[in-house]
Amino acid sequence: MTWAEFLPLFFLAVMGLALLAYVVLDGYDLGVGLLLPLADEDQKDTMIASIGPFWDANETWLVLGVGVLLVAFPFAHGLVLQALYLPVAVMLIGLILRGVAFDFRVKAPPVYKPFWNKAFFAGSLMASMAQGWMLGSYITGFDKGWLGLAFSLGIALTLPAAYILLGAGWLIMKAEGDLQARAVHWAGRVLWPMGVALVAISAATPLVNPAVVAKWFGVPEVFALMPIPLSCALAFFAVRWVVTHPNVVKAGYGWVVFAATVLIFVLAFFGLSYSIFPDIVIGRMTVWQAAIATESLTVIFIGVAITLPVIIVYTVYMYRVFWGKARALTYN
Repeated sequence: MTWAEFLPLFFLAVMGLALLAYVVLDGYDLGVGLLLPLADEDQKDTMIASIGPFWDANETWLVLGVGVLLVAFPFAHGLVLQALYLPVAVMLIGLILRGVAFDFRVKAPPVYKPFWNKAFFAGSLMASMAQGWMLGSYITGFDKGWLGLAFSLGIALTLPAAYILLGAGWLIMKAEGDLQARAVHWAGRVLWPMGVALVAISAATPLVNPAVVAKWFGVPEVFALMPIPLSCALAFFAVRWVVTHPNVVKAGYGWVVFAATVLIFVLAFFGLSYSIFPDIVIGRMTVWQAAIATESLTVIFIGVAITLPVIIVYTVYMYRVFWGKARALTYN
């Protein structure tokens, strides 16, 4: 493989890593925001505190992923952002609303606190549904027909449920007492709807993207890829086992809910990546067609080689420093 062939693959891998990290890391704090209306006032403070040190930094991965798409694959960036202009705008409004509500709910007079709690929930819902719609549109190749729109709507409704499960798993690890017990209950309530929706979307994907059929159901591919759905099923039932056995959580194994949900996200990501490769815009443009000149990619490679390790080290250090059980968030 030549340097010119390798560089686009490298930047595609960096972009994929950044977007996967964003979906997992910002996914759980979006899930916590979606669960906020179900808790009492004191628990709301603890829930916000559990994501307080992390949520802003988690969005760094989104900036990195979109930044790589812009500078390394500008031709694809133009097609994708043009097709997804409205949901991107909705997502950004939701993220801004979350950021404003996060600070104002603590500093505002008590009479306004419920308003900012609702604003934080609304921002979380807007961002998560917009991301689901964008993912669905991307998989269908931005199909505007009724089947493509129905598929996008299905993912727009499913992704918030998956984020709720991820957020509940996070709270099981970070909370104690009644809030932890409620998080276990929330995870149990959303598990089956999310699982059924994921199976339905997986079954519908070949209908909206026929190229998936040959990649997944040919021989010997079908046998080589079988570990992916089997592992997802095992992770799903691992979550179910934990949430239906409270003693397992009390014994210190509540982290399994979060870890197994992350595993489902990771497997789904790699399954999707395999399905669409080497296209970066499905059916329109491959990764090599979308990339800029090799000389420009080489310069960008140096910057990414410096920036990416710094972001990884910072993220790991931040989680190590602020790990532990959450307490109510206050400002002096």
